Amino acid sequence: MTVVTDSPKSTTLSFPVLATTSTANQTETYSLVQKSQALYEAGQLMEAVQLLKKAANEFKANNDVLNEAITLSNLSLVYQQLGQWQEAIEAIAQSIKLLQTLKNSDSSQQQSQIFAQALDVKGGLELAQGQTEAALSTWQEAAKIYQQLNDTLALIRNRINQAQAMQALGNYLQAHKTLISVQRILQKQPDSSLKATGLHSLGNVLRSLGYLNDSHKILEESSSVAKRVGDAIAQSNALLSLGNTARAQTYAQVSLGNSNSADNYTKTAIQYYQQAVQIASATPTVRLQAQLNLLRLLVEQKEFSTAKALLSQIQSQINNLPPSRTAVNYRINFAQSLSKIIQNEVQPKDVAKMLAQAVEVAKNLKDERSESYALGTLGQLYEQSGQLSDAKGLTQQALVKAESINAQDIAYQWHWQMGRILQKQSHIPAATAAYNRAYNALKSLRNDLVAINPDVQFSFRESIEPVYRQYVDLLLQLEENTNQKSDNLLQARQVIESLQLAELDNFFRSPCLLPRVDLDKLVEKEKSTVVIYPIILDKRLEIITRLPGQDTIYRNTTKISKNILENTVEQLQKDLPVASREPDVKQYSQQLYDWLIKPIEANLANKNINTLVFVLDGALRNIPMAILYDKQQQKYLIEKYAISLAPGLQLIDPKPLQNIRLNVLVAGIEQERFIEGQSFSELSNVTQELKQVQSEVKTSKKLLNQDLTEINLEKQIQSTPFSVVHLATHGQFSSDVEQTYILTWDNLLKVRELDNLLRTRGESRPETIELLVLSACKTATGDKRAALGLAGVAVRAGARSTLATLWTIDDESTSEFMGELYRQLDAGVTKAQALQRAQLAILAKENRPYFWAPYVLVGNWL
Repeated sequence: MTVVTDSPKSTTLSFPVLATTSTANQTETYSLVQKSQALYEAGQLMEAVQLLKKAANEFKANNDVLNEAITLSNLSLVYQQLGQWQEAIEAIAQSIKLLQTLKNSDSSQQQSQIFAQALDVKGGLELAQGQTEAALSTWQEAAKIYQQLNDTLALIRNRINQAQAMQALGNYLQAHKTLISVQRILQKQPDSSLKATGLHSLGNVLRSLGYLNDSHKILEESSSVAKRVGDAIAQSNALLSLGNTARAQTYAQVSLGNSNSADNYTKTAIQYYQQAVQIASATPTVRLQAQLNLLRLLVEQKEFSTAKALLSQIQSQINNLPPSRTAVNYRINFAQSLSKIIQNEVQPKDVAKMLAQAVEVAKNLKDERSESYALGTLGQLYEQSGQLSDAKGLTQQALVKAESINAQDIAYQWHWQMGRILQKQSHIPAATAAYNRAYNALKSLRNDLVAINPDVQFSFRESIEPVYRQYVDLLLQLEENTNQKSDNLLQARQVIESLQLAELDNFFRSPCLLPRVDLDKLVEKEKSTVVIYPIILDKRLEIITRLPGQDTIYRNTTKISKNILENTVEQLQKDLPVASREPDVKQYSQQLYDWLIKPIEANLANKNINTLVFVLDGALRNIPMAILYDKQQQKYLIEKYAISLAPGLQLIDPKPLQNIRLNVLVAGIEQERFIEGQSFSELSNVTQELKQVQSEVKTSKKLLNQDLTEINLEKQIQSTPFSVVHLATHGQFSSDVEQTYILTWDNLLKVRELDNLLRTRGESRPETIELLVLSACKTATGDKRAALGLAGVAVRAGARSTLATLWTIDDESTSEFMGELYRQLDAGVTKAQALQRAQLAILAKENRPYFWAPYVLVGNWL
């Protein structure tokens, strides 16, 4: 996994300041600590450790408890940078114990501040080890002290740390609010280097949370403040981070399919990196990091001629670096870029030599994490050049090192690498076992993968997703040649489920916790339901089917390349929102029927099946399964079955809608709006739609136009036990969390805020929202993974089911559809059957799928 980093030591922690004392013979000991700080900032961490240990012993010998505690706190911080966790834990525990002894006897203002700084160091250690709740608690304890001392800048650093912990715990709205409050405080401060540094830290955390536009804005401000006060170091740091944010925006636009915007952001990132290089003459490490990030970006864009001009500059600087973890990481980063431009100018042996040097430096530093990374990257180089035996040996060494320090975030990469190597050697069972270990490592990291490495979110499709898909591919290959067919099929399903959860985690930058209810057991109970799992692989489409009343699950294979399948889906996705393209829609939907449904028709025949539940994969989530067309019977799939989608193999606790009173909150925006630079057209049928819904239910409350604000919506949801929330307003689903929203009267309610708003109901009212209806929404144009936003809403809304539209229809048919839907729900049929009957009612009058097909039900179909 390649990580684009900010300037070294971008952590918001800092060395505590030594206490002053009048003892003359202590001067030499203070000098040791000051020298250690200089070494720390220069990346010479092992040397810093030696000086700090010596200083701590001397302070202890002189009974200088306060300065001994400070020195131990510093020592813990350096151990953290080295990845020596046990030593870091012992040092900070000893420091805090000493400080608590002093606090109990005589607590001065200085001692309180030093104690708070020690707590900040401890919190950073806890977060790095995945103890997120403990980290947040520790930082909150420190914050109380800073508030009592009225230390604004320390409190700002502390709150930025807290926001990172909140984000890792899934409290991203709280994290964002905390950062906004930090921003307000910073903006009131006079220009200074500290203000520039605070804004820089804030901008970096906003990027890790996925607030890329906010990150850019804050980092621009940091750069401007630094320029005004003449702080070249702070300005170069800000420019480097601006380059990293622009690069993250490039990835976001690529995932949305916006190639022009992606190119623009790439150019912007290159400009920022170049500016950082020019200004960072006083800070060689920042200049080198900017050059390395620039080189990586140029290589990705295949701008090899421009990239080659950087090689000699970077090489000379790397050769002069003092031994440190930073030096090892720079060598690995450089080697990874070089390995992608191996031509006449760069020989494989030169790259291998650089990585071997990195291994040697890491070994001398006793830095097992860096040594593992260097060994594994060297193994990857040999894998690429076909030297599989050497690649296997190096990868095994890298694994031993990674697992000895429980570094699962890099161990999974070497298990994956080992799997690829073994597969190339045709050792399929062994390769599958290696992939299983990679998969299990990723599962163990699920709750803190983003926290450990915020940049993984921007390389998910390159560094995470392939592990799952390649593992499934191997499982299904094994299934053809073993007696454990059912076990392998069950495991393949489970892996795809884990991939979908990982995608949602990555979408939200936070773990998506799903209440787990076994879908298989539910199917056993619901005898008329079949669950279908299409799995998209490079050269084929696998379809796994789970029928009720049988232990066997079925596997069918359609030989179709991923590209052809995705192109067909993409074309259908473009044609569906255009009413006049019905012939094209029928052509593509027939093709998809032949690939998806025809192979399993025999399994469905004569089983009294009336409902199909799809656990969809990849691009298939962007189209409604209802439109798949059976040419032989001349029927759409919806004419044969009720249809629902499940975001995974487990659901929010399923419960039939029968015997639940339909108490509906109906809300909508009919008038044209202009919000956040976007124009939203009039929805002329919203009033009629809401009237239709209200006419079919006994109890309802309405919010229309200016009444539909975020505050009013939250107030209503918290105060009344609505079983259905019906929102008829513009909205968009996207693979970009910032572009997934619902329009209210005065703002765009982003998916994160919607999630928080709906789930706060659980704190005040225990009743679950049975159905969330999102009418007049659409998937983002050109976004190949747009339906990820819909899955995100469905999973995080706290509703048992979500009914949404994949494209906007402002037409009378929508009102008719909704009226029929609620009539059927009130009559006691399942949600999936109510959806089917409402769609068939429209289809009977208007055959074009544009009018009846945009509706999809996600979640509980009962």
